[in-house]
Parts: sequence; C-alpha cells; structure tokens
Amino acid sequence: MLKSHELLGFMSPGLANEIIASIFEDDKPTYKAALAAVANARHLRPVFLERQPKPQRHATMLATLTRPSLDLAAGTLLRTWLVKKQNAMLVDFLNALGIENKEGVVEDLPEAMDDEKLKAAVDVLLAKYPHETVAVYLNAFNDMNEANWTNLKTMLEGDARLQLGATG
Repeated sequence: MLKSHELLGFMSPGLANEIIASIFEDDKPTYKAALAAVANARHLRPVFLERQPKPQRHATMLATLTRPSLDLAAGTLLRTWLVKKQNAMLVDFLNALGIENKEGVVEDLPEAMDDEKLKAAVDVLLAKYPHETVAVYLNAFNDMNEANWTNLKTMLEGDARLQLGATG
C-alpha cells in the first residue's frame, strides 16, 4: 500500500500541482505547516521558500514532500485536499458502500467489505470522477484508515483504471 509521500511522488505532476495550489488558496495553515516541514527538511528558513516564485516554491515543496520523513506532512496535505475539495467523491463512495457518514467523514469503518459492493462503489466513482483522483483517494483511504481492506488493496494493484498517472 502506498504511503502519502509515495502518492505525491507517483501521481501526475498536474494533479500534484493542483493539490498544492488548492491548499495554498483554501487552507493557509495547512500550506504553511507543509512549507515549514519542507524548509526544515532542507535546512532552510521558511522565509527563503516564501520568497521564491510560486511555481518554483511548489516544485521544491512537492519534490521534498516525496521523502519518507515527510509522510506526515504529505498525508495532512492529501487529507485536507480530499476533505475540502473532493468531498462529494468521499460521500459518494461511502454512500455506495452503505457506510454511514457525515459529509464524507466516518467514525467507524467495517473491518472488511463485500467484494461486489466494493467493486460497484469503485465503478460509481470511476464513472463520475477523473480516474487518477479516484486512485489517489482510494489509496489514501486504504492507507490512512485502520480498516485497510485487502480486497481494495488488490483492486488498487490490479485495476488499470486505478493506476496513478492515469487520466481516464
């Protein structure tokens, strides 16, 4: 299963840039925390990165956030983007699975999910959202939750529509 820092590294540059730009626009505290983590990892002061042109700063941030030591910062960035910008997809997935949720947030996930129900829910997402965005969400979902469903892991590894970098 891919960790958050690996997801950022394997996704298309376009989607990675979309995520960081979205966080910059919509969630300054999360953006500043990620910037500080990157600066710390590079042994720089955050102000050094802040003074760079945004495209250069974001490229530096994304390259650095792919390091294993920055998995927590990468995970926070991804979770924030998913909950704030991709909320409809989270709700659609959980509703298709019949999991009670509050705006895409769940208290307790079942330990396992029926294969057919999972496949149908994934198909709903793939019909409605960009394939790479779905792949990022499902990888993050399986990595960041305690449930860690083996059938979802198998789908993520074997379904060509769920490969990172796919734009379908």
